[in-house]
Amino acid sequence: MTSDALAATPTVIPDAEAAARKRILTVLFAGVFMAAMDAAVIAPAIPALRSAFGVDNRQIGLVTIVFSLCSLTSTALMAALSDRFGRRTIYLMDIAGFAIGSLIIAQSSSFGMLLFGRAVQGLSAGGITPTASAVVGDTFPAEQRGRILGLIGATFGMAFLFGPIIASALLVVAAWQWIFLINLPLAAIVFTMGYRALPRVTRPEKLPPFDYAGIVVLAVMLASLTLGINRAADTLTGRTLWPVLLTTAAAALPLLLLVERRAALPIVPLTLFGTHQLRTTWVLCTGAGFGMGSVIFISSVAVASFGTLPSKAGLLLLPLVLCSSVASAVFGRLQNRMGPRNIMLSGFGTLGAGSLLVGIGAQTFWVFIVATLFIGVGVGIVVGGTLRTVVLDEVSAAQRTSAQALVNIGIAIGNLMVVAVLSAIADLAGGGLGGLQSAYLAAAGVMVVMMGISVRLQPVRGSTGHEPYSVK
Repeated sequence: MTSDALAATPTVIPDAEAAARKRILTVLFAGVFMAAMDAAVIAPAIPALRSAFGVDNRQIGLVTIVFSLCSLTSTALMAALSDRFGRRTIYLMDIAGFAIGSLIIAQSSSFGMLLFGRAVQGLSAGGITPTASAVVGDTFPAEQRGRILGLIGATFGMAFLFGPIIASALLVVAAWQWIFLINLPLAAIVFTMGYRALPRVTRPEKLPPFDYAGIVVLAVMLASLTLGINRAADTLTGRTLWPVLLTTAAAALPLLLLVERRAALPIVPLTLFGTHQLRTTWVLCTGAGFGMGSVIFISSVAVASFGTLPSKAGLLLLPLVLCSSVASAVFGRLQNRMGPRNIMLSGFGTLGAGSLLVGIGAQTFWVFIVATLFIGVGVGIVVGGTLRTVVLDEVSAAQRTSAQALVNIGIAIGNLMVVAVLSAIADLAGGGLGGLQSAYLAAAGVMVVMMGISVRLQPVRGSTGHEPYSVK
């Protein structure tokens, strides 16, 4: 297995090393921000896209589903390629692919072409964040990783804060295409900076065979799981496709384990499940995604409780997003002092308190606002840098990107689960405000379970002893 350790240059002087790391951080933050912005700006563009291509609400949902599906299924592939060929090569390839997808969308003459562009974007976006996180592990000492990954988490929050505002402004002064065309100059800047700043690697003459069987089985499993969870909420309307999809996903799991045991260079190294700390972390990643995804119904609660116009309900989320960004950065700095166990207990506890307040007191405006602040802080903590740092400390340098990919997959699965579960609970409870409150009471219960699982984390940060690589 190759790694970016081949780029080590121990003779670099400290000042040059520090300057190189600052350039690397700029590249990583810009790339992650670009990918996160695209997820944030799509919501305001939905009405314009629906009108432009003459599709209904069910069809327009494919714009999000296709992106999520391709992003999720490509994450492990991009991680494996990154561990195999180097972070720099795959990161730059993903940035370029994201720009190409954006251009295809902007030039779309049919809805099918639009979906193809979203697929290209998703396939590329799937590798940006895990690769960036692995670069942090490669180039920064252990005591700085929590702070930096916390700032990367805050980057997501800032993207979701400014994204809708930027998209809405562009729709006022220009056509919807410019929401995606704006990615092109940003991608060009990130690509150019990354080409110069990211460490280069030397490929070995001989590489083990690529794990084609593993990536196929994993893609089938994740695609079936994604679509199955997405369609699970259709149970109430009599559709039965989702059990078939979830059964397919379950059947693919033992096959994946069999294939990966035999692979010379597995797409999902089974050693990533070899320690108690890692197994606990993967479960918490799903819980973090569940907590983050619960935010999706907050604006609906505002509409049902206070008669807020749907077009303006999103403005009530701005304090939530701001709190999320601040909490991600602050708790990233506190990580070495508090340890991962206390950090995750604080995050899931705060999320649970916010969900509980929505469940029992959303009719009162000040209670609703306090609840959203709690939820924002909780989301910032649990999806910040803590879990990613735990993973970096537990795995070898050669498996950093694969491990970060599993973090992304776990969070994505949690995001998909929360939409299906909470919407089903809301409908079963009669819909409207009462149904939404029942859903948030259930979400609070899930957060309590996650607190119990968080206790199983080691109280202090461990270390694999891997030193950061020198960079030019």
